[in-house]
Amino acid sequence: MLETQELVINMGPQHPSTHGVLRLLLHTDGEIIVEAQPHVGYLHRGIEKIAEKVNYHQFMPYTDRIDYLASMNCNHAYACAVERLMGIEVPERAQFIRVIMSELNRIASHLVFFGSFGMDVGAFTPFLYGLRERERTLDLFEAACGQRLTYNYMKIGGVRWDLPPGWTDKCREFCDYFEPKIQEYHDLLTYNYIFMKRLGNIGVLTPEDALAYGVTGPNLRASGVAYDIRKEEPYDVYDRLEFDIPVGTGEAGAVGDCFDRYMVRIKEMQQSVRIIRQCLDMMPEGDVQARVPRVLKIPPKEIYFRAENPRGELGFYIVANGKPSPERLKIRGASFSNIHVMEKILPGLMVADAVAVIASLDVILPECDR
Repeated sequence: MLETQELVINMGPQHPSTHGVLRLLLHTDGEIIVEAQPHVGYLHRGIEKIAEKVNYHQFMPYTDRIDYLASMNCNHAYACAVERLMGIEVPERAQFIRVIMSELNRIASHLVFFGSFGMDVGAFTPFLYGLRERERTLDLFEAACGQRLTYNYMKIGGVRWDLPPGWTDKCREFCDYFEPKIQEYHDLLTYNYIFMKRLGNIGVLTPEDALAYGVTGPNLRASGVAYDIRKEEPYDVYDRLEFDIPVGTGEAGAVGDCFDRYMVRIKEMQQSVRIIRQCLDMMPEGDVQARVPRVLKIPPKEIYFRAENPRGELGFYIVANGKPSPERLKIRGASFSNIHVMEKILPGLMVADAVAVIASLDVILPECDR
C-alpha cells in the first residue's frame, strides 16, 4: 500500500511573493496545506526603544520607517498622538493638508497593492499601470516636501511647510486624471474571468475570525464589518468630510474572500479621491504650525491614539514622565495581526493559493517587526 507523509516547506523569507522577509512554515499533504505557521522578526530594528532615547520631535523621522509605503499616514498618527497628549490645537489649514497627504498616500499604497497583487497571481501588466499612477502622487509629495518615499513632512503641531504655489491645482488635476483610471483597472484586471475564478471563495475570512485575531482596515471591512477609525473616532477634520466605508459583498464568491479584499481597496481609492476634493474646496488660509517648544517635557500621563492607515489600525501608546523623551512608546501595527490570521485561513487551501492569500492581506514587514 502507498503511504503519504506530511512535507514541511519553508516559504520565505526570500520568496518574492511574501512581500518582504516573511517566513511561512507550511505543513503540506501533497499540494494541500495542512498547517501554516508565520514566522516574523527578521526586520526588528528596535524603533520603540529608540523612542526612549530621543526626544519627541526627533522620533518623527523614525515613524516614516514603520510602513514605508504609507509614511505620511505614520507621520500623521504619531503627530496626533503627541498633540492629544499635550493638548496642542493644530491650525485648521494644517489639519486639511494632513488629511490630503494621508489620503494621497492611501492611494499610493493601494496602487502598489493593485500592481503587486496582479503580478502575484500571474498578471504582470497591472503592475505597470499601478506604478504609472503612483508616480503622479509621488510627484505631488516631492513638490510639497522634497521627498518621494520617507517624507518627515508632518510635525508635532502641524506640517513643516505650507503647500507651494500651484500645488492645489496640480492635486485637482491628479484627481481628475486618476478617477477614470479605476474603470481602466476593472477592464484590465478586476472582471477578468480567470482573475475572479482565481480569487473567489479562496482564503475566506469570517467576521468572527477577523475580530478574534484583531484584524483591522480593509481586511476587516472585506469580511463585512463596516469599521473605519476615520468614522468611529475621527481625528483632524475627518468628522467634517463625507465618504463611504466600502465592505465586502461576496461578488465573486463568499464574503471575506481574496476578491473582496482586492475590491475593497479599489473602492477605497475612489473614496480617497472624494475626500481630497472636499479638503481642497474647504481648506482655509492661515498658519500651518502651532507654537510648540523645541524640547517637550510632558507631565507624567499616558495616551493611546489610533489612526486608519492603508493596512489598518496604527496605534501609538505613549507614557510620558516629565522628561524630553517618553518613558515608554509602544506601536501597534496592523500587519502583525493581519499576518497571523494566515494560520486560520490557509489550512485546506493549495500551496499556490497561499500566494494569493498573502497578496490579498497586503502585509508589510517593517510595520510588523518594527
